[in-house]
Amino acid sequence: MTTTWTVAQCHPDQPDAVTLLEEYYEEMVRRYHRRPVRPGEVEAAMADDPSDDLAPPTGFFLIAHRDGQLAGCAGLRHRPEWAELTRVYLRPAHRGRGGGAVLLTTVEQRARANGIHRIRLDTRSDLVEARALYARHGYREIPAYNGGVYAEHWFEKLLPSDLTTPPVRAK
Repeated sequence: MTTTWTVAQCHPDQPDAVTLLEEYYEEMVRRYHRRPVRPGEVEAAMADDPSDDLAPPTGFFLIAHRDGQLAGCAGLRHRPEWAELTRVYLRPAHRGRGGGAVLLTTVEQRARANGIHRIRLDTRSDLVEARALYARHGYREIPAYNGGVYAEHWFEKLLPSDLTTPPVRAK
């Protein structure tokens, strides 16, 4: 059986995007504190780190579907000399099925199309799967480029200026 991934740009305040962002923050809070999420924690985390800059012209937000089911998301915010990858998330039922690679490839293709040649990101030590995904896709650890409260690892990838990467199926 063939799995079909589709990726589309979406404003972060659209219902599917909000659903995924809430799930992302719930998992981030739960994993960081190693306990169930308390009432109001997800809302507070979202308010502390709004997603407004993940919409044009300051960035973009992508949602992915696997076989028609809402599966994951990723965002990119533009900086003067580079762009920052953020909010990479796959719902648990869709993990291990290639969605992370599809999202990263789509982000990188769209970044290059917008003249971006360097992507950076920060992540935490407990997000082992995310760090492995980034390393598999050519992201290299670099010194800290920000003072993020939860940032423990920083990565960067230089994007080639040509578009030799095969396209992913995106709508």
